[in-house]
Amino acid sequence: MKRQLNFTLNGRAVGLLVEPSRRLLDILRDDLDLTGTKEGCGGGECGACTVLLEGESVTSCLVLALEVEGKSVLTVEGLSNHLELDRLQQAFIAEGAIQCGFCTPGMLLSAKALLSRNETPSVQEIRESLSGNLCRCTGYERIVVAVSKACAKET
Repeated sequence: MKRQLNFTLNGRAVGLLVEPSRRLLDILRDDLDLTGTKEGCGGGECGACTVLLEGESVTSCLVLALEVEGKSVLTVEGLSNHLELDRLQQAFIAEGAIQCGFCTPGMLLSAKALLSRNETPSVQEIRESLSGNLCRCTGYERIVVAVSKACAKET
């Protein structure tokens, strides 16, 4: 039996009926057409489905949709204000931190969570915050540099 789910998504109120067994990942992609959140492993190991839940990074493949009732969710689609890219997005582009792009949304959101807690993280802290996100293309160095440069823009 479907249940009503109400939450804030990328700054806007959302309400929909969902089966209790549905994952947050599935409603984002299938019901709300937000395909920036990717399914990689389906087991919380790769980080491709990372979103921010109440400002903390979570793997949406492991979150039941009903767990976000009354909470705030940010996806990669919500990073920009539709007029200007977020400073992290700008830095990723400038530093060539994007290749195939599959991991990029999760990397961006993990970095966003870090920067919301610590505006000037060390390289080690950046690496640790991204450790739950797997990338098969870039070797991580350009991603770490991009996050570092985004921090420098804020100060």
